Amino acid sequence: MKLLLINPNTSAGMTEGIAAAARAVAASGTHVQAVQPSFGPLSIESHYDEAFAAAGVAEQVRLAEAHPDGPPDAVVVACFGDPGLEAARELTRAPVLGIAEAAFHAASMLATGFSVVTTMTRTCIMAERLVQRYGMLHQCRGVHGTDIPVLALECCDAATLQQIEDAARTALAQDRSGAIVLGCAGMAPLCATLSQRLGVPVVDGVAVAVKFAEALHALGLHTSKHGDYAPPLPKAFTGWAAPLAC
Repeated sequence: MKLLLINPNTSAGMTEGIAAAARAVAASGTHVQAVQPSFGPLSIESHYDEAFAAAGVAEQVRLAEAHPDGPPDAVVVACFGDPGLEAARELTRAPVLGIAEAAFHAASMLATGFSVVTTMTRTCIMAERLVQRYGMLHQCRGVHGTDIPVLALECCDAATLQQIEDAARTALAQDRSGAIVLGCAGMAPLCATLSQRLGVPVVDGVAVAVKFAEALHALGLHTSKHGDYAPPLPKAFTGWAAPLAC
C-alpha cells in the first residue's frame, strides 16, 4: 500500500525523523512517502501556526490525489494538533488518520486512564480541546507541558529526554494514569526508551496511526463521501491560495 505521511510543519529534519519512525513499524508491503507543505511554519506551537499548517496539509493531499501514479491508499497527518484533518478527509477517499486521535484511541485500549506529555505548556489547552473533540474526557486524566521547543526534538540530547521522562513520571503519579501519550510527532523516536524506563505503555501516535491505516486499508474501508466528508464544492480561490482551489 501507498501511505502518505504528512509532516504539517516545514522542518525537513523533523520530516526525516518522523518518516524513520513510521518506516520502522510499517509492514514490508507499505511504502511510506513522507512530505511537508511548501509553505508555513517551521514548527507548530500556536493557533496561528496551526492555521497555516492546516492549509499545508490540504495542499499535500491535493497534490497526492493528482499524482500520475495514483492517489495514496491512506494518509497520516503527523502533528499532534491534527491540523487539516477534516479538510484532508474531504479531499480523498483514502482513510486519513491524525496522530492525536489515533494515540488517544490506542491508549484507551491499554489503560483505564492515560496522560499526555507534550512540548510547550501553551499548547496544553489545544490538546485538551482535542480530548474533548474526540470524546476522551473520561480516559485522559491530564495534559502536561514540558516547555521543550518542538525543534529541540530534532537533536534530542540526554537532558531533554530526562526532562520528558520526569514529566511523564509526574503525570503518572499525579493523574493516577496507566499509560503515557507522547504529545508531539517529534517525540516518536523516544517511545521505546521511555516505555522501558517508565514500565508503562508509552504511545507514539505516528506508529499507531501507521498501523491503524494499514488495518483500515486491508479491510477495504475508505473515508465516507456521504455528508460532510463529500468533496468540497468547486470554487475559485484568490491570491496565494489560488492553486489550492478545487
